[in-house]
Amino acid sequence: MAAASIEDNIALLERLIANWEEETIEFKEAGKDYDTDRIGRYVSALCNEANLAGSDTAWLVFGVRNKTREVVGTSYRAEPERLNSLKLQVFDGCVPNFSLRGIRVVEHPQGRVVMLEIPAAPQGMPISWKGFHYARAGESLVPMPTEKIDAIRNQESLLDWTAQVVADAELSDLSEEAISTAREAFKQKNSPRISPETVDAWSDDEFLRHLGLLTRRGMTRAAILLLGKPESVYLLNPHMAEVTWRLMGEERVYEHFSIPFILTTTRIYQRIRNYKLRLVPHGELVQREVEKYEQTTVLEALHNCIAHQDYTLFSRIAVLEYPDRLEFVSEGSFFEGTPDEYAIEAHMPRRYRNTTLVTAMTELNMIDHLGYGIERMNRSQASRYLPLPEYDLSNPGEVRLTIWGSVVDEAYTAVLMRRSDLPFDEVMALDRVQKGRPIADDMLRRLRRKGLVEGRRPRLRVAASVAEAAGAKVDYLEQRGQSREYCVAVITDLIARNGPSTRAEIDLALAPHLPADLTESQVRNRVDGLLRGMREEGKVRSNRIDGQRKWLLT
Repeated sequence: MAAASIEDNIALLERLIANWEEETIEFKEAGKDYDTDRIGRYVSALCNEANLAGSDTAWLVFGVRNKTREVVGTSYRAEPERLNSLKLQVFDGCVPNFSLRGIRVVEHPQGRVVMLEIPAAPQGMPISWKGFHYARAGESLVPMPTEKIDAIRNQESLLDWTAQVVADAELSDLSEEAISTAREAFKQKNSPRISPETVDAWSDDEFLRHLGLLTRRGMTRAAILLLGKPESVYLLNPHMAEVTWRLMGEERVYEHFSIPFILTTTRIYQRIRNYKLRLVPHGELVQREVEKYEQTTVLEALHNCIAHQDYTLFSRIAVLEYPDRLEFVSEGSFFEGTPDEYAIEAHMPRRYRNTTLVTAMTELNMIDHLGYGIERMNRSQASRYLPLPEYDLSNPGEVRLTIWGSVVDEAYTAVLMRRSDLPFDEVMALDRVQKGRPIADDMLRRLRRKGLVEGRRPRLRVAASVAEAAGAKVDYLEQRGQSREYCVAVITDLIARNGPSTRAEIDLALAPHLPADLTESQVRNRVDGLLRGMREEGKVRSNRIDGQRKWLLT
């Protein structure tokens, strides 16, 4: 039996009656007895609903009329020993083994009330009663829908470490400067939906609740990470909350940065050696100056590391500064999708590793939880004619992001300066070419038709002559393509030089000389017509060689 006072129990009962609409509370009149099998079903339903609602506890209350929420009293199991035996009965019928946290008997002025305290189902484990899972649907007890069962089962791998409450954490463990900075960021993010005067009127507790950093159960780990005093980092032990900046090269310097992360990320940026790069476009005398690293890009990368780090792996975040690049290393696999999906397709994540932390950082304008941050970083680098950010996921359990602060290939930089009209997927493909990375066949054909790449796999390169591609003659040829006679000469030269050639090899050789605006099917039809005409003229024939159809000179 619970040892709370009569006054505490009555106050609790009144709170439950006031919140009767919640699906984690059920009232029953219950006479002298109540079907134990039905109690087991309610235990299954209520504990599962508490889990999904993020509540610690659900309640099944006897002695209160459900429709009117009026205390009417109950004589259910009046003998203490028999009442207490209900715990074992529930334990025996639940799978996995599960029981009541406590039973409170309240001697209310209107009658005896029995309150069954039901803990929430454990993370990742829906609770069944005699082999069946139950849930609530309004006032009804129903079989648990599959989607709810899956939602709980998936929690085992998706448990949010940052949402867990920190034992003994208090408001005094947070930095006043960090809270003040957070308020200003929140006002900027939410204006005019929420007026600055309204935010200023909130107490610190109210403000933290709006951010989801403080719950009825206490202060979350996310609150300590973002706003905690440096000396409060012990509250997260043995987990690490640290970012290390390290200068690589001949001069090796490093510094460790702890919480509050809302303040320390700017201090880390200030350690990075940033200066102007002078770029001279081909054929021009006027230099263009760009920052080596753009602040918003660096902070976006750093904030993403903090938001998505797997803190259960007991590791720090690393920022490595090389003479020509920055590398950001965080623990934990890339959680959902691929970097290219975010950069090109505006992929929107459906879930996060650290939901509580991500939500708060979004409200403080530190990250974009819809997934646009990667796209912004890519476009920022391209707008400054520099290589695009590069993700390395080859090491399992680690994400390594490189932000370049130098030119890798002058031809690539010349393309971006001359061709500001290029579709962004082509810019990304050119970036992969300059770094020696593979690209898809259809993209390679597109780039060849525009004269933007040269060479053959695996030694493709951005065309060195592309800096002159702004001339009217080249623009005209890209739109019109070369003459039929020229294309016939390309095919005959290819076969004469390399011997019998496949259709794919012929397509690749012709790609730079066909009109740039042709679709894939139009390109196939154009080449089909060329080969058919050359065969009718007796210039080429086809034959099967080594299991492949190849074209030969006659």
